[in-house]
Amino acid sequence: MSILLQFIGNWGHALAAALFAALGIFILRRRDGEIEPRLLAGALLMTSCWALYVSFGGVGQSLSGLGESLRNAAWLLLMFVMLRRGPAGRTGPILAIGLVYAAVMGLLLLQSFTDFVARQLLNESELHRALVLLSLILRMMTAIGSLVLVHQLYTAWPVRDRGRVVLLLATLAAMWTYDCSLYAVGYFAPDHMNALYALRGLMMALLAPIVAVGLRKELSGRIQLSRSLTFQSLSVAAVALYIILFTAATVLIELIAGPYARFMEIGGVFFMAVTALILLPSPQLRALWKVQVAKHFFQHRYDYRTEWMRFGETIGRPGSDAPALGKRVAKAVADITDSSGAMLLLRGDDGRLVFETQWNWDTDFPQTPSLSRELAVRLEQTGWIIDLEGMQGDAGVVPLPDWVKGDGRGWALVPLIHFGKLIGAILLARPPIDRRLDWEDLDMLRAAGRQAATYISEAQGQEALNDAQRFDEFNRRFAFIMHDVKNLVSQLSLLARNAERHADNPDFRTDMILTLKESVGKMNDLLARLSQHNKGRMEEPRPMMLREMADGVARSRSRQHPVRVTGDAPPVMADPVRVEQILVHLLQNAIDASGPGSPVELRLSTDGEEACVEIVDSGTGMTAEFVRRELFKPFSSSKTGGFGIGAFEARELAAAMGGRIEVESKPGVGSRFTLRLPRAPEAARIMRKGEAA
Repeated sequence: MSILLQFIGNWGHALAAALFAALGIFILRRRDGEIEPRLLAGALLMTSCWALYVSFGGVGQSLSGLGESLRNAAWLLLMFVMLRRGPAGRTGPILAIGLVYAAVMGLLLLQSFTDFVARQLLNESELHRALVLLSLILRMMTAIGSLVLVHQLYTAWPVRDRGRVVLLLATLAAMWTYDCSLYAVGYFAPDHMNALYALRGLMMALLAPIVAVGLRKELSGRIQLSRSLTFQSLSVAAVALYIILFTAATVLIELIAGPYARFMEIGGVFFMAVTALILLPSPQLRALWKVQVAKHFFQHRYDYRTEWMRFGETIGRPGSDAPALGKRVAKAVADITDSSGAMLLLRGDDGRLVFETQWNWDTDFPQTPSLSRELAVRLEQTGWIIDLEGMQGDAGVVPLPDWVKGDGRGWALVPLIHFGKLIGAILLARPPIDRRLDWEDLDMLRAAGRQAATYISEAQGQEALNDAQRFDEFNRRFAFIMHDVKNLVSQLSLLARNAERHADNPDFRTDMILTLKESVGKMNDLLARLSQHNKGRMEEPRPMMLREMADGVARSRSRQHPVRVTGDAPPVMADPVRVEQILVHLLQNAIDASGPGSPVELRLSTDGEEACVEIVDSGTGMTAEFVRRELFKPFSSSKTGGFGIGAFEARELAAAMGGRIEVESKPGVGSRFTLRLPRAPEAARIMRKGEAA
């Protein structure tokens, strides 16, 4: 043994001795009158003495003799008292297991006697070597028997109280597992035993903190084994056992095969390497391993917290590259049971469940997969998850369609129910390890199905809301068009009435042709605005003269009512088409509110960095409450037969160009609408004046 290994072994055992001694003294100082704490303190102190004996004696010795036997006896006595006096003793008779304790104690006595006799003989004698081998066998048998007793005590302990003893029993299992491996290697490969023997001190030192945590009742009840950590640790242990077995097989080949040992070793290495490469990546082997770990190490099949977090993360996966919601829902439900695929079917208008999407399921079917209305009604009424294999043998249920029977991959049908209404269903494929559904599967899938139904129902509601918003956008645009059409109809009606009296007047005919051309142009513009390809986007603001626009609008309306334009304003940054719409709306409202002989006035002015256009009438006016609550509200109008659109659209158009509209009105006096628009920059005004010149 190297000097470094001896140093690690001696000081590792010394550290373990100090830690176990501290734990034992701590328990004794608590002065607990119960026998179990005293026996526990005795076992800890005996372990400390054994480790201290090995440290002083040196790890160069192969066996620790009587100290190890006393250590094991102390722990076995504690386990027996825990079994006899604890909750496990009330679960059934302990006579049979008591005989096992007696047998292991007998092995300890025989082992101690063998060690004592061996120390009296010369190391070179045949009898000494035989006794050493016998001692190794007895130590292996003692370790195996102790592990059996640890497992029996753990399984006999009530489930609700296992948190109090699980860490202590895990520590004992690790200690005796190491001992068994140590003496097995010592029996089959004595040359490799010294390193494991020296490292045992460090291993025991690492186990001491686990015992300390287990002694704190308030902590031991909270600490639980992580499934992923347990799975990975056991996987590592399995790989280590695989390597140990391979090493042991190699040693046996060296001893037995003689000159053919090298060829057999190469063949064994090749066979085991190929076997590992084939089996380890297999999803079936991985699934079987997970099932066995969950079955033998945990009370429940599922880690509900982990499964629920994974479920939510899969469905809520962000990013533009994320699959569609239906595919994410199918995958999230399939991951719960490790199903190899899933198919999402949503309820159609005819009540059937029709294929929507799939995850990892080839849907090469002659027709679109669907489930009958009768089966959908049954799922909605019962909310049951259907085991498809059991369903095929039950004549009392709705039969499965041919495509499900022909495909053969179907395993379970999970209904998606939202507030008592069936949204759809998920057809799960068989997991790699084919098994029947149990109560934990049903509970998990039922909860996941309801949560998935909520996501899908919310997505469907959002889609319906988007459709409604598109219809609302179209209806609003159509309402604006109807308002403009109403104004055009009023203008054309006035023209038709005057044509009967002035048809022979050449000036009237000229004016009539001009009016008709303007009306046709406006109608074409209205049709373009109503088109689904027209989004009502305004043009980029550009410098424009408000006086020119006001004069043009006044001329178009002067035929039906007197309109005066006064004042002037600097150029503004705006969209001329939208400004014209605003002035037409406000002017038409002023004309409708005014009497036949009461003119409407357009007053242009400047107010700081804004240009203003005031539309003033002396008509009926409006109350302050109407202006505050109703004036700019769509479809609310003070006029008989009015649409209530003009003022609303005018304000929206002004705001889109960075302007605003102000209102002053009194009943019986009249109203003043002020359009305020931002002035054009100085350079733009100069350019505009140059173009005008």
